[in-house]
Amino acid sequence: MDGSVARPRPMLALGIRLLAAGILATMAMLVKLADAKGVHLVELIFWRQAFTLIAITAMMFVTGRFSQTKTTRFGAHFRRSITGLTGMFFLYGAVTILPLAEATAIGFAAPFFAVMLSVVLFGEKVGKYRWGAVILGFAGVLLITQPGLSGNVDPIGATLGLIAAFLVALISFQVQDLNKDESPWTIVFWFTLITTPLMGLGLPFVIQAHDTDTWLIIFAMAGFGALGQILLTTSLRFGSAAVIIVMDYTSLLWATIYGAVIFSTTPSSMLWIGSPLIVAAGLLIAWRERKLIQQAFAASAREAP
Repeated sequence: MDGSVARPRPMLALGIRLLAAGILATMAMLVKLADAKGVHLVELIFWRQAFTLIAITAMMFVTGRFSQTKTTRFGAHFRRSITGLTGMFFLYGAVTILPLAEATAIGFAAPFFAVMLSVVLFGEKVGKYRWGAVILGFAGVLLITQPGLSGNVDPIGATLGLIAAFLVALISFQVQDLNKDESPWTIVFWFTLITTPLMGLGLPFVIQAHDTDTWLIIFAMAGFGALGQILLTTSLRFGSAAVIIVMDYTSLLWATIYGAVIFSTTPSSMLWIGSPLIVAAGLLIAWRERKLIQQAFAASAREAP
């Protein structure tokens, strides 16, 4: 397909990912608000996907990109859709149970799962730097969640958050693979086209009447989710998941502000100890990935005639 081949543009990828982090942090805040209004998780995800499907379809028609919906990789799209839908349930579940800052910090475990998946799925050799980062990051997660102790973090919410982080890492590899020969528009289109009817099957059992304020929250959540989804997929088109994922750490700032201003929640003292460890570990992974890419380019240049 024309224009579907990914072209590495790291600075553009970092900028897009930074914007996506802020938008998705806002979406998480709106998910928590909607939950407080009594909106069922199935209904929330349905409207999120339905709104994105309508928006992406309209934009593709307007920009003349609808021909890009043709694909020869339906199986890959279907697997990505099921993984993505499952991840949304765990992610939204964690957000509704945990304070925003804690849910966000636990989600930062995604890069560590990405390292482990690179070993399991691709047989990649991981050296001392990245394994050290994994250990450092999980130490940060343990400090925040305090398993077995009567801390402020709900163990069920923490478990949901860790599963969501694992699925985010898996989705990053799936999307990066699709980006090799599919456009971001195509990937988001098929994701929403497959998942919206699936969520629609459960909608009659959970949907209820809402007041105007609740509907505004629902549709704002869906709108931010649609934009964030497109930006997230686009960022993976122009940069490596292992590198650009560092921009996700800025969402902790937004989550802390939203938690304090909207939900009157103060992060636990352990968050301020554990989060720097997680961020440092993620930055170490990103630095190591960048060095490996530079070494690969240098070796390729030496071998060129």
